[in-house]
Amino acid sequence: DEVGNMLVRMKDLATQSADASSTAKDKDAMQSEFDALGLELKNVLQNTTFGGTKLLVGGTVASSMTFQIGASSGETMTVNMATDVAQVVTDVSAATSNYNTTATGTELTGAANATIGKLETALASVNKVRSNLGAAANRLEHVYNNLSNISTNSKAATGLIMDVDFASESANMTSNQMLLQAGTAMLKQSNSMSSMVMSLLQ
Repeated sequence: DEVGNMLVRMKDLATQSADASSTAKDKDAMQSEFDALGLELKNVLQNTTFGGTKLLVGGTVASSMTFQIGASSGETMTVNMATDVAQVVTDVSAATSNYNTTATGTELTGAANATIGKLETALASVNKVRSNLGAAANRLEHVYNNLSNISTNSKAATGLIMDVDFASESANMTSNQMLLQAGTAMLKQSNSMSSMVMSLLQ
């Protein structure tokens, strides 16, 4: 977002500089700010990191990234921004000489109208990268939501399979205990009857 903001500001400066009412001193002041923004663009594009890893020029976004989005080996998603990021660098370099050198530029003091067109091209390149990254992020968010739903449903199904119906099992246990007690009572009675028969026979 900041790269886009800087390019918009640089375009504003170029537009003001192209205006016939701008004096040479005005153009020099605007050129000074333009040059500083060019240096900062280089800093942002070349040194932006996350977790110690470079993201843009020479980093993760500037190469092909493959995400595992499912359980099987074929369920992957590849995001390749290398060409788009390289185009941003090319277009930004064309729009500001301070991307490649710290010398005072002449984009506004010399050819402000041409600079406006170059900045519009650079903005279009940045917007293309942002759009593609946004599309990839949206797809990954949908993948995450889908995988989360699958995980939730799998856990629920496992719970239904593994959990017992406690009311039904409690009734079965009570019935079995009653049968066991009745059987035990019958055995006791059978034992006492045989004792009585033996005592009568004596």
